[in-house]
Amino acid sequence: MKNEQIGALSNEHGQFIVPAPTKNADDSLIVTALGYARRSVFVKRGTSLPNLTIEVPRRAVALGNVVVKAGKIKNLGLGAKTDNPGEGMIQGLPGSQYAFFVKNDKKKRLGNVRTVSFYIGENGFPREPFRVRLYKADGNYNAPNTDLLTENVVVSAPQGGQWYTVDLTPYNIMAPEEGFFVAMEWVVSGDKFFATNFMDDYTPYGQIMRPTFEFKESRTWNYSMSKGWSLITAANGQGLRYNAMIKAEVDMIK
Repeated sequence: MKNEQIGALSNEHGQFIVPAPTKNADDSLIVTALGYARRSVFVKRGTSLPNLTIEVPRRAVALGNVVVKAGKIKNLGLGAKTDNPGEGMIQGLPGSQYAFFVKNDKKKRLGNVRTVSFYIGENGFPREPFRVRLYKADGNYNAPNTDLLTENVVVSAPQGGQWYTVDLTPYNIMAPEEGFFVAMEWVVSGDKFFATNFMDDYTPYGQIMRPTFEFKESRTWNYSMSKGWSLITAANGQGLRYNAMIKAEVDMIK
């Protein structure tokens, strides 16, 4: 709901239940799905819609003009450089995301995205599946907005305590010159998703990412169904910002 700031995930059949408006006489139900156009449905307080069917059309992706130039292709790493995570844990809830901006700091000429990598923590449930998302930084205040990866890519790490790399070369994603967001989206996967396994007063949900303190600027955004995207601004005692430990490899055109 747009004004109520509540949301719900659908099941594998696209079915969902969400409460009717309580604060206002009416509201808008926003329906989003990866690879499909966004739909808005008008709903009224006190009116039940038990059998509402909402059809969302597949989103057409317009390709820009392609200019072929001679040049050598090399690999360029963007994002986190370290193999040693910082203190802390980044956990999500079903439907939530953490997106890290892999910035093209040196203004290199970029080609396609080769791989993206996430540092998966050893705690929680590191082998739980998650969805890979890529975004342009074209939202409000340069937040994640437009999907670059329009396919449904769900993966699972073999274990935690290390980097997990996802090959994206089959999708031919052109990297924006300024860089792009790489995001992990938490998805529901069975009863174990909600179990506690290593601390008496802490319940992990699915896999846990680790943070990095390599950067002086905040490059990580969090998404929740109720509030949308928000920038994470936490820092350590040295003024280095708390960011999700994510990196990418892209083609660099020489």
